[in-house]
Amino acid sequence: QVQLVESGGGLVQAGGSLRLSCAASGSIFSINAMGWYRQAPGKQRKLVARITNSGSANYADSVKGRFTISRDNAKNTVYLQMNSLKPEDTGVYYCNADPWYASLWGQGTQVTVSS
Repeated sequence: QVQLVESGGGLVQAGGSLRLSCAASGSIFSINAMGWYRQAPGKQRKLVARITNSGSANYADSVKGRFTISRDNAKNTVYLQMNSLKPEDTGVYYCNADPWYASLWGQGTQVTVSS
C-alpha cells in the first residue's frame, strides 16, 4: 500500500517562498491526478492544486499565479513551489490523490507565514 510523506514546510515571512515535497513509498503512476490540500486553522481541508499524469495543472483561485505543482513519476514525488506567500497561506499541507483516498493521508507539513 502506498504511503505519502510530506516535507518542506516551515516558518517564512510574507513574500517568501517554500518548496514542498510529497514522497510516495510506491508508484504513483497509476494515480491520474495528484493534489496538494491545505487545512488552515479551524477550517476544512481544501484542494489548492492538482496535476494529472499528462501534466495538466489546476489551481484554486487563492493560489493561482503564486503556486506551481509538478510531479516526477520516476521519483514517485509531487512538488508544490509556493512563491509570494501570504499569511492566509498558513496551514498544514497534505498531498493525496484527487479525489482523495482516506488511506493516503499522511502527517502533512506545517507552513506558517508571518506578516
